[in-house]
Amino acid sequence: MQETIVANANIEKLPRHFLPADFTVTTWELLEPYFVNLKERSINNVAELEDWLRDVSELEAVVSEDACWRQIKMTCDTTNPALEEAYNFFVMEIQPKIQPYADALNKKLINSPFVNELDQKQYFTYLRSVKKNIELFREANIPIQAELGVLQQQYGVIAGKMTVEVDGREYTLQQAAQFLESSDRSVRESVYRKIQERRLQDKDAMHQLYSQLIQKRHQVALNAGFANYRDYKFVELGRFDYTKEDCFQFHEAVKLHVLPIVNKIYEKKRQQLGLDTLRPWDTEAEPAGTQPLRPFKTGKELLEKTEACFRKMNPFFADCLVKMDQLHHFDLESRKGKAPGGYNCPLAESGAPFIFMNAAGQMSDVTTMVHEGGHAIHSFLAHHLPLSAFKEYPMEIAEVASMSMELFSMSHWDTFFDNEADLKRAKAHQLERTITIFPWIAIIDKFQHWVYENPNHTVEERTDNWMRILKEFSTDAIDYTGLDAYRAIGWQRQLHLFEVPFYYIEYGIAQLGAIGLWMQYIQNPEQALQNYMRALSLGGTKTLPELYAAAGLQFNLSPAHIKTLMEFVDAQMEAL
Repeated sequence: MQETIVANANIEKLPRHFLPADFTVTTWELLEPYFVNLKERSINNVAELEDWLRDVSELEAVVSEDACWRQIKMTCDTTNPALEEAYNFFVMEIQPKIQPYADALNKKLINSPFVNELDQKQYFTYLRSVKKNIELFREANIPIQAELGVLQQQYGVIAGKMTVEVDGREYTLQQAAQFLESSDRSVRESVYRKIQERRLQDKDAMHQLYSQLIQKRHQVALNAGFANYRDYKFVELGRFDYTKEDCFQFHEAVKLHVLPIVNKIYEKKRQQLGLDTLRPWDTEAEPAGTQPLRPFKTGKELLEKTEACFRKMNPFFADCLVKMDQLHHFDLESRKGKAPGGYNCPLAESGAPFIFMNAAGQMSDVTTMVHEGGHAIHSFLAHHLPLSAFKEYPMEIAEVASMSMELFSMSHWDTFFDNEADLKRAKAHQLERTITIFPWIAIIDKFQHWVYENPNHTVEERTDNWMRILKEFSTDAIDYTGLDAYRAIGWQRQLHLFEVPFYYIEYGIAQLGAIGLWMQYIQNPEQALQNYMRALSLGGTKTLPELYAAAGLQFNLSPAHIKTLMEFVDAQMEAL
């Protein structure tokens, strides 16, 4: 019988043994001696090797948390040049100087005569990752990666300035999206076009930025001995357990088994709205007389309701959010000058992560909040692991943590809605979103394969191939007539392309895992949550298939497996 996972949210900042308690990262001159100590220290037995690893871990945690706070503060206020400067200082002046030491420490570990005396079961995935980092490291890539670190943040700077005016008021694009739920079709179309026109104003800047990123990334790959950045990135991301061919199989499965359900969802929407044709500004709309779902008004209310929802599932889940709130680790509401998107940022030393998002009072904000809350719970569950490296779990399991929480939490969304009709609409909205995101994931992933296999393409070729791939996965149920100028730059709204290349199919893989866990939850909620917590508490100490197995899941991208999961969700939608 498997053990019961009992978790505690009273997370404490890791005690320091190697660095002074009051040490903060300010200059390289003050930080470097700790790297020198680790590089030059003699290791005479396995116990000393483990002590050395703990000190490496402590230094990694302190540096990582400092970098995270610089990024958090900058994304919370993109208009403050001092915050951008502090982040850029780390990326340009600290990070590049760490990299040669990181490589030297990796080699010191792998070359140690005592490395084979470590518990191979516990250290397998870590040592595999260290060997991979040694293979990829090139001195020539250090300055390029520093430049990439700065360039990637320009996406947030450009996007953070995008606003539109509706009825005499200025809105961020995230805030303006609420008008797409209006029952007045003319309002929806007007705001849709305003948002798209605003994106068009910066299309050339986005194209230029992306072209620069592609060229620098391609050079990184060439320097490391790879034919293209895609092949390099698969290794860098630690995709040890699946290949590009598995991704192509996923793309095909989406066409075969997801698109027919997407067509059905949008055809039903067209009928509900009483329209002859469904246009892109209609997909979030409600029929006349039906008010858009407004599950909360303020960020504070969103947090309180999410805590109540989580407490009904498992008190530990709510305690995690309470602890973060006590530490002021939330920035939830959308405002001008704030970077777009949402994230949960793990903080390696203090343990309790930070959640950032752009809430505007919509149903999709509830989904984002419980999603990021799932990531936060993962951070709490893995914090007990002895080394920072053990807490670096693959994204394909990280997103299971968040996406499963979206589906689990539906059973307790009565905390957000006080009547059955709204609750039913909210669940339908969530399940539709669970299905309709798959084609977009396939589009973004397939586009990236093309982009990096053809790095010297022109902007025209990029646009042509984007449109080709977009149409391959587009639903027949939505009429896009006359909107090609907008559709041609649709990829520019996806920050992953700019900031975290190739990190996107993970959402598709993890959504499959989340649906599998939700199937378990409907049968036996307590057992499903135990499986969920068991898998997350392992951090990155197991392979991806092993982590999925710990959650009672198959790691499987085959069309047959995907078909089974899609049929299950389709049946659940029909039952609402």
